[in-house]
Amino acid sequence: MSPRDLARHIDHTLLRADATAADIRQLCAEAREHHFWSVCVNASRVVLAASLLEETDIKVAAVVGFPLGATDADAKRFETELVIDLGAQEVDVVLNLGRLRDGEDRYVLRELRDVVEAAGGVPVKVILETCLLTQDEKLRACSLAVEAGARFVKTSTGFSTAGATEADVRLMREAVGPKVGVKASGGIRDTATALAMIAAGASRLGTSAGVGIVRGYQPTGGAGY
Repeated sequence: MSPRDLARHIDHTLLRADATAADIRQLCAEAREHHFWSVCVNASRVVLAASLLEETDIKVAAVVGFPLGATDADAKRFETELVIDLGAQEVDVVLNLGRLRDGEDRYVLRELRDVVEAAGGVPVKVILETCLLTQDEKLRACSLAVEAGARFVKTSTGFSTAGATEADVRLMREAVGPKVGVKASGGIRDTATALAMIAAGASRLGTSAGVGIVRGYQPTGGAGY
């Protein structure tokens, strides 16, 4: 894997509530410099990010129902339609954790199907917030996401009690099989952790530390960008 290959695994992320327009401009400049797969931003920053990345192959991803996942299903559907209208090319949605833990799988499935339908072909990543779920709940969540037509399952928001673990990434990869993506997110701040997540089965990484991760990578043979 070259540094460029590693960079293309990364959703360069900035979801802080206090992120300014200048911060988003820096995020997008870094994405252009290092050839990250995407930038991941809140809905109100989609238009700015899309304008800054116009005529590049870098995607704009937007979060929906973030960070708690407890908003009404109709609100998530509307928010999905909105961010796509604004220019988002991927959607990261937090599933309803409380409903999942209550055993309301039909509700969760319907909600996720509505989001996937509203996305109209735009890839949807379903955030499980694995640190708050049991093993059985993680497996059920993965199954529901796949059944709903999501393209990815994702470990974490980065705003809860813990982030991605190699064990959870392996579990999710086994649960969804080879055709659905697994995004590891939350607490990935260095090159060694990033590579460990990929080795465990992650096909995408969500991190605000993408620049340091790529700069710290020294592949055998010294391949460059």
